[in-house]
Amino acid sequence: MSYDPEPAAAALRETRLARRLVLPLPASIAPSTEADGAAAQLALARLAGAVPCAGFKIGATGKRMQEYLGLSGPAAGFMEAANVFRGDGAVRFSDCIKPGVECEVAVRLARDLPPGSYTRETVVGAVGEFVAGIEIVENRYDDLKLLGTPTLIADQVYHVGAVVGVQGGVDWRTLPIDGLHGRILIDGVERDAGVTSDLMGHPFTCLAFLASSSVAAAFGGLRTGQFVMLGSVTPPVWLDGPAEVRVEFEGLQAVTARLA
Repeated sequence: MSYDPEPAAAALRETRLARRLVLPLPASIAPSTEADGAAAQLALARLAGAVPCAGFKIGATGKRMQEYLGLSGPAAGFMEAANVFRGDGAVRFSDCIKPGVECEVAVRLARDLPPGSYTRETVVGAVGEFVAGIEIVENRYDDLKLLGTPTLIADQVYHVGAVVGVQGGVDWRTLPIDGLHGRILIDGVERDAGVTSDLMGHPFTCLAFLASSSVAAAFGGLRTGQFVMLGSVTPPVWLDGPAEVRVEFEGLQAVTARLA
């Protein structure tokens, strides 16, 4: 019997709107594979009116993030256009459950990547911009092992929103993409730092992972103009209250996010 993703999506949507923690779904509706999770995620996006979506985030592309989350590999989720900002953005702290922020790099696609199998070399031609980014996340989960990776995928993998940078005057092709040092500051104080080589060895390997994934396939591939958050070089910094966040990567324009 084929999996019906609609009940899981409806349950997750109701939980999100009620601002409750996401608990394991009943076995009768829970996705059991990553492909099921991707199908439920697409159904969730449709319920939110987010198809076509503004892009995707990829979580746990770095070793530190995988260890922190207890995941064996990356997982991806769609991003809604209303929650993606350029250069600077703001969300209400009180609207989030245990909010956090991540120190990321991102791309904006210059051409489509239809569903298929990709490598770092075959996706690079689709990259139009390479920029710094901040992902805003929330810890809306209790026990990830009980929840399961398929349900985590269905629920967009912690995602709330994102700030993506603008290209500025720097040609990203001149930069050592796999060796950029970045740092995240909270209210002007550095809280953590990392390097892009931790993102599956090279950020564009993360893009290849996404383009080849069941999530990309469920959404009909990646589209021109979409943004892709390639992962965080640090674990999330969880916030105790309203804050101003700044992410800086050498050679890229800084980005800021305000949780007020």
